[in-house]
Amino acid sequence: MLARRTGAPLSSILAWRFLLAALFLIIAAGGVGALRIPRAQTVRVLLIGGGGQALISFLALRALDHLPAGTNAFLFYTYPAWVAIFAFAAGTERVDARRLVALAISFAGIAAMVGTPWSDTTNVPVIGVLLSLSAAACYGLYIPALGRLQQGIRPVVVSAYVALGAGIVHVIVGAVTGALTARLELGAWASIAGFAFIGTALAFLLFLRGLAVLGPVRTAIVSTIEPFFTTVLGALVLAQPLPGSTLAGGALIALAVILLQYRARNEERGR
Repeated sequence: MLARRTGAPLSSILAWRFLLAALFLIIAAGGVGALRIPRAQTVRVLLIGGGGQALISFLALRALDHLPAGTNAFLFYTYPAWVAIFAFAAGTERVDARRLVALAISFAGIAAMVGTPWSDTTNVPVIGVLLSLSAAACYGLYIPALGRLQQGIRPVVVSAYVALGAGIVHVIVGAVTGALTARLELGAWASIAGFAFIGTALAFLLFLRGLAVLGPVRTAIVSTIEPFFTTVLGALVLAQPLPGSTLAGGALIALAVILLQYRARNEERGR
């Protein structure tokens, strides 16, 4: 948001964001030499991890051309349901009643924070709905795919390849469309650097570590807390209002997380 206010093209913001994040992650991994993994794994992580991340961001951003931000957010944050559906269909993870209840509570939290498509008095364009749900479904496939990709590889290494792959895709798109530029204002570079380090490199690393411990379904549900923290940061950094609905939604999602954690502790005690 801060970078966009300076007039920086979105393609350039995304390209430099991911490339800078890749640089941070390569340094955190211990240098280029620490990234050495079998060539087949490298190709898979770059294509599936990086390419998937770029595709999801493209679909979600295209949906914003047709939908209000709140509606798009609600539709995109159906992805935990897609994760659960795909996990159940593949038989890779058990989806019990407690997780379904936690999923429902997290959806209620999202609805409280951003509203629902049906709360808008205007007609919701079908193309926007399809784009947003496509992004959510792709993310539903992407999360377990990342879980499989990182097996036997350090999360920081996987994160570096994912960021690099996404950065390359956005560089290509920016170059083809003529929107790629390095001539950005200092404020834009500062915002991009902060976004790259905190919102991308650190976020990727923590997400993959959590995915390895929690599994795709629980990780997806816990991740729905993101809109709450986004709104809180918006209030702190951009002086945006912090409505009571956001606090209520955050409380509901926190309840879902507590429910999942309670289940996890019971499972550990039963072993």
